[in-house]
Amino acid sequence: MEVYKFKTHRKKIIADLITPVSVYQKIRDNFPNSILLESSDYGANDNSYAYICFNPTSTFKLNKNTVEIIYPDNHTETSQINKSNSVINQLNLYKGKFQLQKSESKFFENGVIGYMNYDSVQCFENIEFDSNKNEISIPDVFYSFYSNIIIINVFNNEAILLHHSLDKKNNLDTIEDCIRSNKSSKYNFEKSGKISSNLNDQEYIDLVKKGIKHCKRGDVFQIVLSRRFKQSFEGDEFNLYRALRSINPSPYLFYFDYGGYKIFGSSPEAQLVIKNNKAEIHPIAGTFLRTGNDLKDSIEAEKLAVDQKENSEHMMLVDLARNDLSRNGNNVTVEKDREIQFYSHVIHLVSKVTATKKNNSSSFQIAADTFPAGTLSGAPKHKAMQLISKYENCNRSFYGGAIGFMDFEDNFNHAIIIRSFLSMNHELVFQAGAGIVSKSDPKSELQEINNKLGALNKALDLAEKI
Repeated sequence: MEVYKFKTHRKKIIADLITPVSVYQKIRDNFPNSILLESSDYGANDNSYAYICFNPTSTFKLNKNTVEIIYPDNHTETSQINKSNSVINQLNLYKGKFQLQKSESKFFENGVIGYMNYDSVQCFENIEFDSNKNEISIPDVFYSFYSNIIIINVFNNEAILLHHSLDKKNNLDTIEDCIRSNKSSKYNFEKSGKISSNLNDQEYIDLVKKGIKHCKRGDVFQIVLSRRFKQSFEGDEFNLYRALRSINPSPYLFYFDYGGYKIFGSSPEAQLVIKNNKAEIHPIAGTFLRTGNDLKDSIEAEKLAVDQKENSEHMMLVDLARNDLSRNGNNVTVEKDREIQFYSHVIHLVSKVTATKKNNSSSFQIAADTFPAGTLSGAPKHKAMQLISKYENCNRSFYGGAIGFMDFEDNFNHAIIIRSFLSMNHELVFQAGAGIVSKSDPKSELQEINNKLGALNKALDLAEKI
C-alpha cells in the first residue's frame, strides 16, 4: 500500500487584529472549496480554537454505493461498496494512506474533514430508503485532506499557519500576506420569494398523529418526525452564516464550501466525540421555548426539569446512547444526567454518556454504530428509521447527518447537522423535527419545530441587513 508522507511546515503569528470570519473571507477569495470551523464556547483555553481549512489535495466520496478516491498525486480509485468491502473499511484504508508527524498539540492539526449524511446509514445498517424520495443530489459521504490549516486561538490571540506538503516547499508566507491584506470581497444577501415547506401545518399534525399511534401500539417508544423548508435567495450565503452565528451561538459553528453546494449551521449537539480513546455522546432532548425574560426563563427551566413527557423522552435517548456505545466500548457511564442548558431561543435537557474505546474498534466504526443520533431518529432506532422513511415524503440527505473532523490519531469530533442550511442553486434547504411519544400533543410538537426554527428564520432576516 502506497503511503503519502507529508512534512508539516508551521508559522505562528499574533492574531489580535483578525477574527475567524475576517480571515475566512480573505482565504475563500483565493482558495475555493475552503471551510470554517468555530465554537461559541471560547470561555476556556481548551476550547478556544477556530479552524480555516483549504487546499484540499485528496478527497473521499461515496455516491450511491460507489466510492471515488482522489489521492494527493491525482491518482484516482473507484470501488463498489458491498458486504465484503464496507465503507468503513474503505475509510480506514484511506486514512492509513497518510503519514504525518505525530502532533502533541491540544488542537486539531491534521486528519480528514467532512460529513456523512443521514441517508448514508444505509451503508452501516440493514435498512433501505426509497430512492424516489431523493430530492438533493450530493455525496452521501465526503471527506477531504486539506494541505493548509489556519488555527486561530481566540483566547490567546494567536494564529498558527500550517502547510502539509510532500516536499520541502511551503506557502506560509503567501498565506500570511493574504491574512494581512486589506482586500476581501463582500456581497449582499437577499431572499427571493417566500419560504415553502413540504408539509403544511395540518399535514404535519396528521403526521404526528401517525407517530403517536405507532408509539401507543408499541412499535416504537419514540419517533422523530421532521419537516423541510426551502427559501430561494440571491447573493452571498456567507452573510447568512454570519447572522446565524450571531443570533444562535453554539458549540459547533461550521461553514463548508464544496463549490456546487454549501453546508453551514450552528449545531448545539455533538454526534460523537472521541478523545484519547474515550467516546462521548451528549443526548439533547426535551425542549422549551425561551421567553427572553431571565426570570420567566428560569421558571420555564424548572418546569422542564420536572416535565414527565420531556424527561421520559430524554431518558429513552440516554439509554439508546448507552446501548450504542456498548457495541464498541467498555465502562459505559452516564457522567451528566439531564442538565438544563440555555440556547438563544430554546431551553434543552442535556446529558453526557461516555465509554472507553475497545482496542480493536476504529473511530469510524464507532461513528457508524452510533449513527444517526437517537435524537434524530427515535427508539428503537432501526424501527424508527423504517417508519421515518415510510412517512416523510422526502429523504433527509444532509439533515440529521454528522459533520466534523477525525485526526490521524483516531480522535473524532462531529456535530449533528441540525439548525443548519444546505445551499444549492440559489436555494436554501433547512429542516427541523420533533420527538414524538405516546403522550405527545400534536400541536405542541408543531410548536416545537417552530421554536427550533426561530433562530434560522431570524438569521434569514438579519442576513439581508449585513
